[in-house]
Amino acid sequence: MASLNVGNLGEYLREQRRNAQLSLRQLADAAGVSNPYLSQIERGLRKPSAEVLQQVAKALRISAETLYVRAGILDAERDRDDVETRAVVLADPTLTGQQKQVLLQIYESFRKENGFVGGDGAVDAQRGADAVPGTRTVGGTDADPQQTAS
Repeated sequence: MASLNVGNLGEYLREQRRNAQLSLRQLADAAGVSNPYLSQIERGLRKPSAEVLQQVAKALRISAETLYVRAGILDAERDRDDVETRAVVLADPTLTGQQKQVLLQIYESFRKENGFVGGDGAVDAQRGADAVPGTRTVGGTDADPQQTAS
């Protein structure tokens, strides 16, 4: 499980609060959270929920997405969505194994093109198709869908 970098988030929140010329108490009131709780977030002692981050972002008039990325929440959501997408493709009984492989390869190519990097630091473009049941390989490597389709 990826840990949240709450220290970095807290520093960023403090910087944004100061740029907005708000005191800790003013931001806490505007966001609807307690002053001590917000202080603990800024000091990196607490991991706020997505809802709290959304309230703070609204009060600071910044993007909640920015705070989600800083807190590591957005990447976690993307990882879960990736796993769910793969599971749906693999579970579809109307597709053949080869069709599933091709679909996952296209999906991965789009992810790579969009610069998605997996949690291990490597571009996450090679997973998925290797684990598709019913797919064929040529010479021990994944078959080129263009070649196997003919």
